[in-house]
Amino acid sequence: MKNAHTPNHRGAALLLIDVINDLDFPEAEALLRFARPMAEQIRKLKERAKTAGVPVIYVNDNFGQWQSDLAAQVRHCERTQSRGREIVQQLRPAGDDYFVVKPKHSGFYSTSLDVLLRHLECEEVIVTGIATNICVLFTANDAYMRDYKVSVPRDCAAANSQEDHDYAIRQMEFSLKADVRRSAEIRW
Repeated sequence: MKNAHTPNHRGAALLLIDVINDLDFPEAEALLRFARPMAEQIRKLKERAKTAGVPVIYVNDNFGQWQSDLAAQVRHCERTQSRGREIVQQLRPAGDDYFVVKPKHSGFYSTSLDVLLRHLECEEVIVTGIATNICVLFTANDAYMRDYKVSVPRDCAAANSQEDHDYAIRQMEFSLKADVRRSAEIRW
């Protein structure tokens, strides 16, 4: 297992966008329908990434809790009344995973993500998570603008509707030259 100071010689990182999420918003029920199968695919991809030595980076909204930390955020989202509880429990961060807090839609905006990726010697990001047409799209766009190779496995992202998801996937494939194959086809 690589320690936190060892560069990633595989050249890739797996980004999990907003999966530590209480899903406390009006459209959450619609999103959950697609997020449950997404979480299972991300879990499998994360296991494969860890086995291959690919670093896993949680890039998560802070939900306006500026004094929060990862452990507090996980505890909050695992509460019984949290709609996102099942997903959080399935995708719980491990001790050697990285965690970047983001204040807006993109994982790069006002965060240390780019610095971390450069430290890990990453040239490629595999972007997964919630929601395909918002935070996943904006993070993938900003990665592309920074000259990273972008992959967005179509089965590892979810939106409130299949139409929103499909449209965003097409946009990323066409405009960002993203690899949008299913997660099982990703090889390191």
